[in-house]
Amino acid sequence: MTDMTENRGGETETSAARRSPLTKRGGGDPGSRGRTTIADGVVEKIAGLAARDVDGVHAMGSGLSRTFGAVRDRVPGGAKSVSRGVKVEVGEVQAALDLEIVVEYGVSIADVARDVRENVITAVERMTGLEVVEVNIAVSDVKLPDEEEEEPERRIQ
Repeated sequence: MTDMTENRGGETETSAARRSPLTKRGGGDPGSRGRTTIADGVVEKIAGLAARDVDGVHAMGSGLSRTFGAVRDRVPGGAKSVSRGVKVEVGEVQAALDLEIVVEYGVSIADVARDVRENVITAVERMTGLEVVEVNIAVSDVKLPDEEEEEPERRIQ
């Protein structure tokens, strides 16, 4: 009787194959040898950019996070955060996302949310290979036509 064990790739091999010096290790496609991990921040950036591309999305994040972000963005060397308003949980093969958006006045929120979901899921799955199991969207504000952008006072000159 041959005993079966599982190797790192999740494949099984026989004890005879493990002992045989002629057994070719890591056979198959060279591109499948090794492991790829994707950081949460990578998925957050992809999702943030994909959500902003949807018509009707004015901004990402709550008013408070946008205010603090605007101050941070003005500091020399501070980069605009494309992941503002995006939180993700990334597993080995799946991802779940929470987005906070501000919509333009007059758009159908249900349509914008659907379009954001579709765009985010398509972008994340295409670029990462992860399965997106859910995209939760919270609409935190509506941008009115006559509303000016909140400009926080500059603390640094």
